[in-house]
Amino acid sequence: MEYIPVRVSDIIRQVNRDIFLPAIQREFVWDPDQIERLFDSIMADFPIGSFLYWKLEQQNKDEWPVYEFIRDFDADAPHNSPANMAGITKDVTLVLDGQQRITSLFIGLCGSYRYFYYRWRKTKLYLNLLKLPVANEENPEELTYAFAFRENAEPDSDTPHLWYPVGRILDFEDAEDAKLDMKQNLVALPEELRENANKLIGRLHNRIHTTLVGNYYQEKSQDYDKVLQVFVRANSAGQPLEYSDLLLATATAKWETLDARSEIHAFTDSLNKIGTGYRFDKDFVLKACLYLSESLPIQYKVRNFTKTNLRVIEGNWEQIKASLSVTVRLISRFGFNDKNIVAPLVLLPIAFYLMKRGNLAFDTSSNAGDADAQVSIRKWFVFSTLKNAFGGSSDTTLTRLRDLLKNNPCDSKTQFPADAFYKSLGIEPRFNEAEITRILGSAYQGRYTNLVLSLLYPDRDWKDAVFHEDHIFPQSEFQVRALRRRGYDDLRIQRYISYFNLLPNLQLLTESENLAKNATPFDEWISTRDTAFRKRHLIPNLPAYSFDSFEDFVSARTDLIMKALKGQE
Repeated sequence: MEYIPVRVSDIIRQVNRDIFLPAIQREFVWDPDQIERLFDSIMADFPIGSFLYWKLEQQNKDEWPVYEFIRDFDADAPHNSPANMAGITKDVTLVLDGQQRITSLFIGLCGSYRYFYYRWRKTKLYLNLLKLPVANEENPEELTYAFAFRENAEPDSDTPHLWYPVGRILDFEDAEDAKLDMKQNLVALPEELRENANKLIGRLHNRIHTTLVGNYYQEKSQDYDKVLQVFVRANSAGQPLEYSDLLLATATAKWETLDARSEIHAFTDSLNKIGTGYRFDKDFVLKACLYLSESLPIQYKVRNFTKTNLRVIEGNWEQIKASLSVTVRLISRFGFNDKNIVAPLVLLPIAFYLMKRGNLAFDTSSNAGDADAQVSIRKWFVFSTLKNAFGGSSDTTLTRLRDLLKNNPCDSKTQFPADAFYKSLGIEPRFNEAEITRILGSAYQGRYTNLVLSLLYPDRDWKDAVFHEDHIFPQSEFQVRALRRRGYDDLRIQRYISYFNLLPNLQLLTESENLAKNATPFDEWISTRDTAFRKRHLIPNLPAYSFDSFEDFVSARTDLIMKALKGQE
């Protein structure tokens, strides 16, 4: 194996001209800190690793989808653009290992990084020329040089700062010209800081234009299966390679008329914009492709994404999209948001049922038969999730449910086969005493808490509304020091602390209700609510709602919640 040394400037000159990305590559995932650390390593003469390239011969370049490196990264639209190979009449090089580092170099020297932190920020990479480079021997993770992604070069503290745009160093073939370019900015500085700034400019120029920072090996085989093996082995360390990245690449190479990568990225994004928003990933969509193509095995393995199977998925793609979309729209109307979709695989049997039913407006249908099916689906979703029916051997479970649907008619007159599903899953469509006791121990913002709370509001209109988990008695009151000031003894304090964060003291409020309530003492706030509100939120009738009555409130509301959960049958 012959490794060829390379400079940063060599890499930058080749990006999106001679070197591109194969569809097999996952997308760029590094954050600004990681990019800053890469440049710090280069400046400090730490190795940044080798690169693995694949030489794609000119006659084969149209057979494999090729993408550009990202120059201006936008966290709101992080996808790579397809590369236009139409005018290229030579062999091209595709990067099999090193995409994150090369993209980071490209962004840091030529582009920008846009991300959200309280607000959207478009930043570029800068180097503080006035910071003395000091290596921390006790903490080698601490950066030696002051690289930072910033919105501008304006100083933002009293410490000495002169922020130099790192990409500016590419404008100069000679380090002395780069120093001369900054001369006027350094005139007013003390000699020590001028020397430090010039030294850093010279060092940066040397590390970008002169130093051989790494090596690359070029794989020349045109055998795609071999290249796939090389890629998997090269990416077995570091950030884990997701199945979806391999499968998307395979699908993109083997679909006949569609670009699988673009299609699946765009569709995943569209699912996540439904209602108040979700976080479904490519893995979920690809799993659904197997599941909803009823003749295919559902195990999420590379070997199941054969050319034949991928053509089946491509042929079913429009139906797959429509079925998943109506399913997610339906659960959105049910009030199931990103916080209470804790087991997304539960949605796949629902999507299969709706696909077989054939009504793509099912989520908005008011037909009596559809309405009954909607109630049945919602109840099944809740019980199968809360009883963890899809834990463990989920593929076996999913296959059994799909077989049930395949072997039974699913049309506009067929109800959702909830009873058969419950029997297959080995669960009951009701809660026993032990399960109710466990549910009552659900804590604020716990994994299942939002879903459990939604059960307590069976008649609520959830459509596209944002609901907040709220402490009925404000959590700010449950501080040991504050409780002692009330004259409570240690045992009472312990009981208050143990109860306040659990389900009996939690409710779902609309965003506006929660903001209006804020930390208002409960006895003051509840006096402003009408009878319908109290009934909707299972607020017990008590002679007093003062803080001293908290334990009486918890006991009475626990009884109401238990009654409501038993009524879920």
